[in-house]
Amino acid sequence: MMSASDMEQTPVQNLQGQFTRLQRRYQQFLDHWTPYTLNRWIATAGLLAIFMLRIVISQGWYIVCYALAIYLLNLLLAFLQPKFDPSLQEDLLADDAEEGTGSGDTSPLPSSRDDEFRPFVRRLPEWQFWLSATRATLIGLFCTVSEVFDVPVYWPILVVYFFVLFALTMRRQIQHMIKYKYVPFDIGRKARYGGK
Repeated sequence: MMSASDMEQTPVQNLQGQFTRLQRRYQQFLDHWTPYTLNRWIATAGLLAIFMLRIVISQGWYIVCYALAIYLLNLLLAFLQPKFDPSLQEDLLADDAEEGTGSGDTSPLPSSRDDEFRPFVRRLPEWQFWLSATRATLIGLFCTVSEVFDVPVYWPILVVYFFVLFALTMRRQIQHMIKYKYVPFDIGRKARYGGK
């Protein structure tokens, strides 16, 4: 039986309620998948494989494929970069040294940036990377349904341009990693605290 408040709802309020329920379901779905990192990436790789298969079989939508590849490259670069850029911190330290603010300190705290532990904090966390990549792939798949996005282009130029862009940006990123001595991945055995 419906209450008086349910009968008084306008169609707009009804629509807002439906939208709120959909948002909750979507968030529950995402919360359920959060701990399954490997499964999430396997599902995204499967979506990418379906997308690439769609492009190869249909022989079209090269612009959509190129846009998705550039977007994924942008996400990868943000994933590999530290949140706090060491080159900017180095510039700030150099400015402070020129002003003489740090020269007279006899503090027992670590004086140089190499004396303290600094964990690697990503500019784009893994969860956001996965979520953005999955959404972009789904949007790319959706775009391959419409002929509007099937712009005729000479695809070998796009492929060559993407690989050149990938090589140049990754080279610059690797040089940055070497110069500032950071590794964006957990390599080796992780330390366990409090256990045997």
